[in-house]
Amino acid sequence: MAGGAARLLLAALLGALPGALPAAAERELRFRPAAEAPVRLFTEPELARYDGQQEGQPIYLAVKGVVFDVTSGKEFYGKGAPYNALVGKDSTRGVAKMSLDPADLTHDITGLTEEELKSLDDIFNNVYKAKYPIVGYTSRRILNEDGSPNLDFKPEDQPHFSIKDEF
Repeated sequence: MAGGAARLLLAALLGALPGALPAAAERELRFRPAAEAPVRLFTEPELARYDGQQEGQPIYLAVKGVVFDVTSGKEFYGKGAPYNALVGKDSTRGVAKMSLDPADLTHDITGLTEEELKSLDDIFNNVYKAKYPIVGYTSRRILNEDGSPNLDFKPEDQPHFSIKDEF
């Protein structure tokens, strides 16, 4: 493609020259929805809405304050499924202990053994980060108890994860 034609096409694609593309193509480019939903911050009540109980609703699970969309694993996490107790909340302790006991379905890792912490890291990295998209973070991970920003917060490095200006 000649340099001038390439620049014209690029300008049209970027919207610099309205009408340079056929109207149907222009509409398609202008109104195409974003490929991925933005990453967001979840409070506990917001996260609880994604507990797998509503058909057609996404299923979210938080581990270490990172919220994953586990909908593709609904046979494990959906309504009546074996691990449904883990979803709609930060279940870090339950994942570390491999426990579905309601007392363990919390973000709190106080008192976990070295073996449980290693298990948590292994499952977090080799199951959740490897298999499920990140859709956000729990407010507890991003904010301190007083509501101030957590300066130690670092987004996860997942190939399909990009944090734009959400925070």
